[in-house]
Amino acid sequence: MILNYDNKTIQIKIVYYGPAMSGKTTSIKYLFSYFGKEKELTSIESTIGRTLFFDFGVLKFEGSEWILKFLIYSATGQDFYASTRPATLRGVDGIIFILDSHIESIEYNQKSWEELKSLFGEEIFNIPIIFSLNKYDIEDDKKLDLKDLQEFIELSNFKNYSFNKTIAIKGIGVFEAFEKLISFIFPNLKLRNC
Repeated sequence: MILNYDNKTIQIKIVYYGPAMSGKTTSIKYLFSYFGKEKELTSIESTIGRTLFFDFGVLKFEGSEWILKFLIYSATGQDFYASTRPATLRGVDGIIFILDSHIESIEYNQKSWEELKSLFGEEIFNIPIIFSLNKYDIEDDKKLDLKDLQEFIELSNFKNYSFNKTIAIKGIGVFEAFEKLISFIFPNLKLRNC
């Protein structure tokens, strides 16, 4: 969090993290669309629409005295660009960890989680985090259960965490995940578009 008393601005950095193809970019695109800020989002993509380095955009909200800016990033899920992830996470105030709900993706989810945890060590448990179970509209017999995730995510160690079910391509649950994360950082804040 960066507070600038001269221009009365608060900056918060939020990173969407998770395995490749889990829905990070789709979630961010929906979030910016929700606020009518599509033009504020920059995505560096390959020719087939895969994120090369990161997505980045700023959501700005004005209060009576202060301006609140959310710097939103996604960390690329592709292993080829893994070296960019630590820089993307530097100075993060909150994380939305996007998990692929397909049962066959559990290893990719776990590998991504272990990498994130290794970058922060025990400090990861002090960062507000939302675990967003994306693609939750798949058939139940092919879907991850919370118990599957609790085997490798040490939930009891977290100060502020929540699970959220999303369907990013339809925008279902995406804003709610963002709003919940913000409530951990600013418990009394209600977001409205400026």
